[in-house]
Amino acid sequence: MFNEEQRISNIVDIQKYFKKKSFSYEIILVNDGSYDGTLSAIKKYNKQKYFKLITYNKNRGKGYAIKQGMIAATGKYRLFTDIDLSTPIKEFNKFIPHLRNNAVIIATRKQKSSEFIKRQPLLREMLGKGFTFLSRIILRVSSSDFTCGFKCFSEKAANKIFIRQKIERWGFDSEVLYLTKKNKLRVKEITVSWINDTRTKVRFPEDVITSFFELMKIVYYDYRKYYD
Repeated sequence: MFNEEQRISNIVDIQKYFKKKSFSYEIILVNDGSYDGTLSAIKKYNKQKYFKLITYNKNRGKGYAIKQGMIAATGKYRLFTDIDLSTPIKEFNKFIPHLRNNAVIIATRKQKSSEFIKRQPLLREMLGKGFTFLSRIILRVSSSDFTCGFKCFSEKAANKIFIRQKIERWGFDSEVLYLTKKNKLRVKEITVSWINDTRTKVRFPEDVITSFFELMKIVYYDYRKYYD
């Protein structure tokens, strides 16, 4: 979370969802250097200690935040999701039957059966498709949706991937899927419902340009054997 004071209440929905499940769970919140009221809001909702909290003062980027959460997690399966819940948390129901047979499960909005409750603006949607195209060509990864913020990893897969992850900002999704391929891990794509939130933290065109250069970094890191 980065400056998510207005959306922090979604934590309650996440907790309620998992509380109804028969399996044990943990919820880890990562505060990525927020300077608004995010941290105080988290503490307000966490009086009963339902959540683990990782927090640091400097904003490092979404990729860095996800890495901290995944490394700290102790579960047999580890899902990360955006606090805006653009992918509703109940969509995890679709993942559960496939957990045992797949190391990595990713949500996709790019299949015909995907349901857009509210679509992105056309420009943002086209830029997203362009980034997916470049990621597939440059990294030779066949995923249909790189940037959907709803992905689940087995314990073994998470320990192989996130310890090697180096990209700290938006390009981390492509790096994670590249490392999934590099480690020959079984991947399952599942179509999900999706709701666009206009309060996105993605800045255009700056973050698009940055993400392109991050793809180049992934190629460089692999060439230098930093992922080995």
